[in-house]
Amino acid sequence: MSGPYVIRGSVSLPEAELMWRFSRSGGPGGQHVNTSDSQVELRFDLANTEALPTVWKDRALERLAARLVDGVVSVRSSEHRSQWRNRETAAVRLAALLAEATAPPPKPRRATRIPRGINERRLREKKQRSDTKRGRTGRDW
Repeated sequence: MSGPYVIRGSVSLPEAELMWRFSRSGGPGGQHVNTSDSQVELRFDLANTEALPTVWKDRALERLAARLVDGVVSVRSSEHRSQWRNRETAAVRLAALLAEATAPPPKPRRATRIPRGINERRLREKKQRSDTKRGRTGRDW
């Protein structure tokens, strides 16, 4: 692996809590694909991890509830012919998934009013445009 996969800030995926499983994958590769276990499934026990702050963990458990099986999130990768590259891809995907799931909620939008001058200018321009178009009709002939 190419080092710790940072979720956000100083929080990263702990290598000891990652569970790897390898299997044969379909797709390109010829005879090689029949003999090597290049597909990678990466599992991370989100419910029992101590690596994430409790606020992040609760947020991630809530947002990823549909993806979790007994509190475990899994990511699968089989795009590449090499197991090594599939491991890298799966770990990066898991880190990105957790970063998105633990992100703080967006700030609520403050309701603002359109300034009166802007609204009046819009209506004035709209009326000018309609007068221009009305002037193009040939009723006066």
